[in-house]
Amino acid sequence: MRVLIGCESSGTVREAFRALGHDAWSCDLLPADDGSPFHLQEDITSLLAMVSPSRLTAGAFDRWDLIIMHPPCTALCVSGNRWYGKGKPKHAERLKAIEWTVALWEQAVRVCPRVCMENPVGVLPMKATQWVQPWEFGHGETKRTGLWLHGLPLLRPTDIVEGREQRIWKLPPSADRWKIRSKTYQGIANAMAAQWS
Repeated sequence: MRVLIGCESSGTVREAFRALGHDAWSCDLLPADDGSPFHLQEDITSLLAMVSPSRLTAGAFDRWDLIIMHPPCTALCVSGNRWYGKGKPKHAERLKAIEWTVALWEQAVRVCPRVCMENPVGVLPMKATQWVQPWEFGHGETKRTGLWLHGLPLLRPTDIVEGREQRIWKLPPSADRWKIRSKTYQGIANAMAAQWS
């Protein structure tokens, strides 16, 4: 199966699929954290524009069987309301982020039969198909994350564990805090690969 993981530089979800033998690629404006040759450093919207909905051949990057996207959430999540909320200095950035993310979703579902988009609790005008927590997949932490699903079943919990720590929220300020906060939990990545293969 050909899998595209959009807006991912960590390689966590990509490698979960590759471990099961899939032709999985990540795509992000940033280089791959792990230096993988299976990473496309480019804009996902440009990559998806190469895909024709009517084209059924599997050429270079003209067809995907599954697309999973992690669009940037800084301007979209409710935790940023004091900067991005209505009447706040960065509200225009939030409106642009909403427009871009909705357009990305629409573009992906036009060209692929199975699509997942994930984002934390936020302000997107589309209702998430389901909400998941890391503690449902082997991590004793909380981070309520929405999944928008097209052509895919709900993600089933694999390992419900004790613990409800808000580690992500408590991270100290740092230059890469946003990157640490946005990384997909391994248990969730493994569940995606196992259940959506």
